[in-house]
Amino acid sequence: MMLHTMSFAMVMFAAIFEVESGDLEKSFQSLKEAQSNKDVAKVQSLAAETCALARKIIETPQPAAGAEKETWAQMVAHAKDVEVFTEYALYATSLQVKPDETVSLLTALERQNPKSKYLEDAYGRYFLALRQTGASAKIVGLAEKAIGNFPKNEDLLMVLAEAAMNQKQRDRAQDYAERLLVVLKAHPTPEGMSATDWGRKRAAGLGLGHWIAGLMHVEKAQYYQAIQDLQAALPLIKDNDQMTAAALFNLGLANYQQGMHTVNKAMVLEGAKYSEMAANIKSPYAQQAWTNAHVMRKEATKLK
Repeated sequence: MMLHTMSFAMVMFAAIFEVESGDLEKSFQSLKEAQSNKDVAKVQSLAAETCALARKIIETPQPAAGAEKETWAQMVAHAKDVEVFTEYALYATSLQVKPDETVSLLTALERQNPKSKYLEDAYGRYFLALRQTGASAKIVGLAEKAIGNFPKNEDLLMVLAEAAMNQKQRDRAQDYAERLLVVLKAHPTPEGMSATDWGRKRAAGLGLGHWIAGLMHVEKAQYYQAIQDLQAALPLIKDNDQMTAAALFNLGLANYQQGMHTVNKAMVLEGAKYSEMAANIKSPYAQQAWTNAHVMRKEATKLK
């Protein structure tokens, strides 16, 4: 009786597994065809369907018997590969379609697996597509959710550093900016990106990181560190007048404060020079920078 029961269970296992495997393979092939045809709607629906079928097989309890156990192991391994392909299909298609479709596909990928290796490489395009479709307000929230899964992602760190600075969260802004600098200095050219494109992106990120870190150092009266960061930022932000004006204005303040504290006339005069440079750029800093430069030069005459 026991042998009969076991045989019946094995037959049932094989039959159910065969049906599920067949459904998975059919859905998988349809997804590959949709991805090849760049059919966004089908890719999105089939990715979800195929992933669900793959996970059903992956979650199937391991049988005890030898032959069934081997079949189970092979099918589970295949199902895991298929599950990863569903993520790739969403990502790869998102690179070749309109911004609104990119948003839809990457939203689906994030929902399916927020830790996907393909998602990690997609945030730059994801955020660009959100801006292009008028959904910029969603970016910071997405970055805040994603940073726990991808703590070394430069796109996330850039968004969060700038958002924290704008919200006057000095410690958070400085932390994100300094983390961004560490990541970018160690990051090799990403696979699939030209050295020229990566060089531009890296320079922009380093410029932003040094700029934000420098501004936060000034606000915290950490003048020596501010000078180091803002001087490093200047050549990287030279094409952005507003960022440059802010950097020069704050370099003026930092040099003046450090110079007065250390009784260093040359540093006070350096502060006046940076202030005059800031005054010559049309920005909200111009008028105050000119006043600061005058005061700094007057104070410098009192020093030996």
